[in-house]
Formats: sequence, structure tokens, C-alpha cells
Amino acid sequence: MEQSTISDGSDDEFPPEKRLEAPNHRLIKAGIATIPDMETLRECVAYENAHQNRTQMLKRLDRKATELQDTAEN
Repeated sequence: MEQSTISDGSDDEFPPEKRLEAPNHRLIKAGIATIPDMETLRECVAYENAHQNRTQMLKRLDRKATELQDTAEN
């Protein structure tokens, strides 16, 4: 069976549920730290709002948004 090489820009290997529902806190921190772009970040925020809505997690995602914006400006 042939695999498609077309990508829609999303990171299928690490969808929001894998990044935010890891079995321990350190893996969740790593999942957030490795968010590569604002689109992935938006997907993670939407997932968190729809499923867990944890204040601490949303604060971490907000800090990651600021970090991505700062990197984009430089």
C-alpha cells in the first residue's frame, strides 16, 4: 500500500491528545516545549478547552504562544 507524502501542515505523529494526555508531567512539559508553530498550538488549546480545560495547562500553552511570537519577531 502506498503512503501519501502530502502533508496538511499538522503534526500527525504528535496530535494534541498525545502532547497533553501523557502519563506523566514531564512528558506533558516536553510535549508543550516541542510545539513547533502557532497552528499546532491552536490545535492544542482547542483540544484542552474541549476535553480537560485545566487552568495550569492553558497557562503553559499561553506562555508557549508568547515564546513562539517572540521567536517569530526576531
